[in-house]
Amino acid sequence: GGVTAEALVESAMGHVALLNKFDFDDICISVKCSDVPLTMEAYRLLSSETDYPLHLGVTEAGTPSMGLVKSAMGIGGLLCMGIGDTIRVTLTADPVEEIYAAKKILKAAGLRKEGVNLIACPTCGRTRIDLIPMAEEVERRLASCTKNITVAVMGCAVNGPGEAAAADIGIAGGKGEGLIFRKGEILYKVPQEQLVDKLLEEIERL
Repeated sequence: GGVTAEALVESAMGHVALLNKFDFDDICISVKCSDVPLTMEAYRLLSSETDYPLHLGVTEAGTPSMGLVKSAMGIGGLLCMGIGDTIRVTLTADPVEEIYAAKKILKAAGLRKEGVNLIACPTCGRTRIDLIPMAEEVERRLASCTKNITVAVMGCAVNGPGEAAAADIGIAGGKGEGLIFRKGEILYKVPQEQLVDKLLEEIERL
């Protein structure tokens, strides 16, 4: 029936015992494997058996799209349970992508506060703007922003500001024009082509 979580933990603790025997105690344990549920179960067991720091990861996670999902589930899931001390994201991609992915996971798990939390609605029949490129442009232009704020990019003025009432600042698209809103309160309307620029100006002021 393949490798079990118990076997992984037993193997890791066996190595720990060997190191302890030689008075070596500067240990960080990793039981990474490519199977997400197995990885999570092994770390959960390990955290109940030992106080040594745990190094989290999902190996051979794969291409950026699939790898990010697996890593976010495995690493992020454990972090949300309070398990894990260090992490490594492995993707079949440029190592820079691994860093960005790790940052996103830490942010989603609520462990990394600095930087913008961008929220955007799914596109639907009410969407009055080309939402996807706009959300991507906002994300790109805010990549280096270190303000701990939530920014919303919403598709319609009907329920955009209301749905994103918790956002520090946001935009909602309309026909040819859009709204800039703060904490659910509409500040003013602007022509559509100025939406992103005005949003960035408002963020500067925050």
